[in-house]
Amino acid sequence: MSWKPELEELERRKALAREMGGPEKVARQHNAGRRTARERIDAFLDPGSFREIGSITGAAVYGEDGALESFMPANFIFGRGKVSGRSIIVGADDFTVRGGAGDAGIYQKQVLSEQAALELRLPLVRLIEGTGGGGSVKSLLDYGRSYVPFNPGWEHVVANLETVPVISLVLGPTAGYGAARAVASHYSVMVRDLSQMFVAGPPVVAGVGENVTKEELGGAGIQIAAGAIDDAFATEDDAMTAARWFLSFLPNSSGDQPPRAPCTDAPTRIDETLREIVPRDKRFSYDMRAILTRVLDKDSVFEMGRYFGASVITALARLDGFPVAVLASNPQVYGGGWTSEAAQKITRFVDFAETFRLPVVHFVDVPGFVIGKNAERAGTIRHGARALSAIYQASVPWASIIVRRAFGVAGAAMSNHTRYRYRYAWPSGVWGSLPLEGGVEAAFKSAIAEADDPEALRKSIKAQLSALESPFRSAEAFLVEEIIDPAETRVLLCEFAELTAPLLTRSPAQTRYRP
Repeated sequence: MSWKPELEELERRKALAREMGGPEKVARQHNAGRRTARERIDAFLDPGSFREIGSITGAAVYGEDGALESFMPANFIFGRGKVSGRSIIVGADDFTVRGGAGDAGIYQKQVLSEQAALELRLPLVRLIEGTGGGGSVKSLLDYGRSYVPFNPGWEHVVANLETVPVISLVLGPTAGYGAARAVASHYSVMVRDLSQMFVAGPPVVAGVGENVTKEELGGAGIQIAAGAIDDAFATEDDAMTAARWFLSFLPNSSGDQPPRAPCTDAPTRIDETLREIVPRDKRFSYDMRAILTRVLDKDSVFEMGRYFGASVITALARLDGFPVAVLASNPQVYGGGWTSEAAQKITRFVDFAETFRLPVVHFVDVPGFVIGKNAERAGTIRHGARALSAIYQASVPWASIIVRRAFGVAGAAMSNHTRYRYRYAWPSGVWGSLPLEGGVEAAFKSAIAEADDPEALRKSIKAQLSALESPFRSAEAFLVEEIIDPAETRVLLCEFAELTAPLLTRSPAQTRYRP
């Protein structure tokens, strides 16, 4: 006796599920310039690698004879797949079914996707569009009652941040719980002009007197400037390429060794242009990103969050194939000074490096915290102290290259000074409690004011102190371990990456990661 009728019914239901919200809703999605959830999964994964879970989950209507009359699939699709041959968990909101809203879904599917990533210790990729959470006001009519809100599976969301790489791609209008899922990740991206993200959309915001479009309320430019989203790209394909590249630097889970990649860039490479990249005149800046591209493996620098806390650069990169977390000052913004936003960015990035056991390479040019009324109102010192705490709590190997300035508390945050210091200074290095320019005015204010020729005295004091600022004076007293030829920076950092690679496994995780 055959089970052919049941197998045929199974295939019929799978075919109905693959229709998603139906031809009209699919066409509307395409007309808006966006892919469907299934098209996105296929575009992100290796061809033919998707293994769906819950493929016929949905709302069914049966006739009096018990036969299936209609079927609407749940609006969340997930399963296992591969990226460059590597297994991951992927989940996608289906906007063609009730705009991805949770009241048209079966939340247990979304919960299970998070749980699968956690217990199988596999990276998690979320393809987000819609609310992806509770219901709408209309859902009260269906339920016949209201309910006390809860966030299904949030315990797994939190645990995943400490355990596996989590990537969120915001690929259309996203609100509420969907927005919370987007930011609860290690790397999040949007598509310019096609995706928006907000706590509540324009119709709800109109209730508080603000009449705005979706783009005005939560477009990509707004969210990356606010630091809620890490990056934005012109197309879904570009966003997916970035997500795959980000994943390539990371292990499957926090206890695993970060993956080393083949490298054709010689670890012994010398770059003589680095000897001239820092101007002698401290009033002029230079391009720190040019230093990174010259020192790190060719074409390996993956910058994150460029437009938030822009006085600090955070990136993933490789040294002789070994992945590293790169923290660098950006002297072209506030002279590299730490703002409250930069400090928040540093905290999150250092915690990320600690979670996945990535060695940190810190290129230092810090004149201190940014000062003034705006800085005080932003709570800069509190956020700065929090970043300093993250650095001191980190246990991953740490190397610092003092490119130019290191002043005050922020300058001292180049590393945890109580640990072994794998630290080198360039001859352009200058440091202290205060920059000379401001320090002279603070220390000799009365003497300068009382002098017959204040400007002459000011110049005389600066000349005397400038001689004492020489990095060679510090090296004589072993207050800086080694001054190096900038051209040899790559050689020394590649040695650092090789030396520390065996130290990078650890279980269980010691640092809590928060979005």
